[in-house]
Amino acid sequence: MSEVLQQLIEQNILVKGIWETTYMTLLSSLFAYVIGLPLGVILVVTDENGVKPNKAINTILGIVVNVFRSIPFLILMVAMLPVAKLVVGTSLGNKAMIVMLVIAAAPYVARMVESSLKEVDSGVIEASKSMGSSTMQIILKVLLPEAKPALIVGAVISTVTVLGYSAMAGTIGAGGLGKIAISFGHQKYKDDVIWVCVILMVLIVQAVQIVGMTIAKKTDRRLVGSKKQRRQRKNV
Repeated sequence: MSEVLQQLIEQNILVKGIWETTYMTLLSSLFAYVIGLPLGVILVVTDENGVKPNKAINTILGIVVNVFRSIPFLILMVAMLPVAKLVVGTSLGNKAMIVMLVIAAAPYVARMVESSLKEVDSGVIEASKSMGSSTMQIILKVLLPEAKPALIVGAVISTVTVLGYSAMAGTIGAGGLGKIAISFGHQKYKDDVIWVCVILMVLIVQAVQIVGMTIAKKTDRRLVGSKKQRRQRKNV
């Protein structure tokens, strides 16, 4: 163990890095879903085969989402520095990084939501229409509940993606494990610091994956139904 790594442990810099990475990732993912979920719903509803087709809105929104998705995060981050300053009053630090992460992740989330909602059986939607359900009722009582497991899986994937983006936080003066790996590992030629940061990032990803997939399985009606049937058969 190098002296640098020992100092990082003794001074709780690693612990602080884990905390900063975790809260930046979770907070950014939350805000990204607040923006991306409605966008994804609009993309599905206004699609030509959607509940309320609207080619103009669907096309414009699709182009905007695709433009932001196509820009590499590092370039997008630099371009959005004025936006971050406008929103949080600074273009440096963790607050600014969260703004960048939200801007980068929201279009990605929108496409993930769109993909999840399109997996819902069209027959269920048609049945809801025939019963006189409004567009909002179909969205809230059919589309979102039926797509819940897929939406949760998509949330896990999006969160892991945001976690990867957060590693670039050091470039704008923010904290986290990415900054530690660059400042204390790469720049000081301490490979052990880099690998410790890598291992910690992997552990965070695994934790997010396990928690997310567990919740997805518990909310999947098909799996819950099959388990109930198995129990009934055993009781018989």
